[in-house]
Amino acid sequence: TVGGVRAERNAPWTKERAWAWYDAQPWIRGCNYMPASCANRIDQWQELGSEERFAEMEREAALMSSIGLNAVRVILGDQGLSVWCAEHDGMMARFERMLGILDRHGIRTIVVLGNDCSRPKELWKMEQPGPQTCDVGYTAADDPVYGPRFFAMCEEFLTKYAHDRRILFWNLWNEPGNNNRCDISVPHIRRIFELAWRIDPDQPLTADVWSWDMGTDPASKNRAQYLSGQLSDIISYHSYANYESQISIIRRLKRHFARPLVNTEWLARINHCTVQECYPLFYAEKVGCTMWGFVAGKYQTYEPWESMWKEIEKGGGRDYDMTKWFHDLYRPSHRPYDPEEIRLIRKFNGLADRDFASPGRIAIVIDRKAPDATHFAAEELRKYLGLRFGGADVPIVNEPKDDVFSIVLTKSPRL
Repeated sequence: TVGGVRAERNAPWTKERAWAWYDAQPWIRGCNYMPASCANRIDQWQELGSEERFAEMEREAALMSSIGLNAVRVILGDQGLSVWCAEHDGMMARFERMLGILDRHGIRTIVVLGNDCSRPKELWKMEQPGPQTCDVGYTAADDPVYGPRFFAMCEEFLTKYAHDRRILFWNLWNEPGNNNRCDISVPHIRRIFELAWRIDPDQPLTADVWSWDMGTDPASKNRAQYLSGQLSDIISYHSYANYESQISIIRRLKRHFARPLVNTEWLARINHCTVQECYPLFYAEKVGCTMWGFVAGKYQTYEPWESMWKEIEKGGGRDYDMTKWFHDLYRPSHRPYDPEEIRLIRKFNGLADRDFASPGRIAIVIDRKAPDATHFAAEELRKYLGLRFGGADVPIVNEPKDDVFSIVLTKSPRL
């Protein structure tokens, strides 16, 4: 602030502020999420079938919580825009309801706005709400009709949830420059960061680095990816590579950016990117991680990419392990794909909660038998402190022997 007036933001957070935010969080671990019954993201956000999906979400969020996951990454993109245009008020209400369900289970949300995983312009169309097939989404940001609507949608979500602790961070763009959009996406990346800076949310902003040099080379052909790395508060990256490559990527990103890291897309058993090897690595490096998928469903991300099959048909792909699921952690029955994965995830989540006690973590202790007014005051204080301390969770801990609430702070060094 200058003279009591908040200065307009025009750049990424300082590294010091980014680390202060990151150190105030528990170890971030979770999944990229759609309810298993969704064929695509129109299904995820539209009114048709929404009550059944909310019931499904309650079950799946409880399952996440039971193994210690604390974050989900959800994508709006073009399909979210389609529903926002057609069912605006209903979609905003459903998004709010989703946040409430996840929050009750101790899960915070990473919101992806733009998405460069897209089809060529001649194949692109804006899909509409209604019964959905299993097709995936496209892009609208550079369309003369839908582009302004897309950025209006981004502005509404950023403004409404700028100070909401249930939002963990804003993943402004998914895989910038993908599908040969390298230069095309540059103005969109700059525009969405400038929009978010103007709103200046409490949560950090990022856009993914995901291919080749991971946004570290200024001479890279993928200028959209390079720009994303330069503008991000924390570094969201994608890697479905094996253990050895994961180590190299983490080392490169830490040296180049010196900012907190979250691998927001990983888990590819066919590629030897496994829970058994990568999850302990992320824990040891204190790198946040959200695997792709949770419960196997209509989206079929347990299946290999089509490009893998084509490579095999040409005589390649000898290193792929096609006997395994690609993504996803649970079967439709909610039984684990591999019980050993779940045992290991629970183990390292427990270790993280013990070892990474965050500076500024706060517990409010209240009497279960206290009057409603006391409970209300504690809840309001919890919300205030959650915002005051960088959006950190402020859990309420019930202690029957106490008749007042108290604040407990813990500290631990950053690894």
